[in-house]
Amino acid sequence: MSVLQALDINISPFIESRRLDAMGDKTGNIYKSIVIISKRANQISSAIREELHSKLQEFATTSDTLEEVFENREQIEISRYYEGMPSPALMAVTEFQEDKIYWRDPSEEGSQS
Repeated sequence: MSVLQALDINISPFIESRRLDAMGDKTGNIYKSIVIISKRANQISSAIREELHSKLQEFATTSDTLEEVFENREQIEISRYYEGMPSPALMAVTEFQEDKIYWRDPSEEGSQS
């Protein structure tokens, strides 16, 4: 199962404008929202990177000959699939807008006691 399938989100392939004030409404601060989205994008990016490296590791050889480089069609298809995926930032923004990101602010938790 790929990272995109695990996230269970539908991302439009078209460029869409976003309302920044709507993003700020969820946290009360646009900058806090951007930090949450950027941290989630980093998580998604590292998960995709690990998944890609594990799949490409299956094709790793100790010595590459010219024939082996051109015969790895599966490796090329895997790379094309990951290149066609939406960016982690776009995935994180979509998750944030659909309220699929759990976040908490430790500074606010300490003041509520």
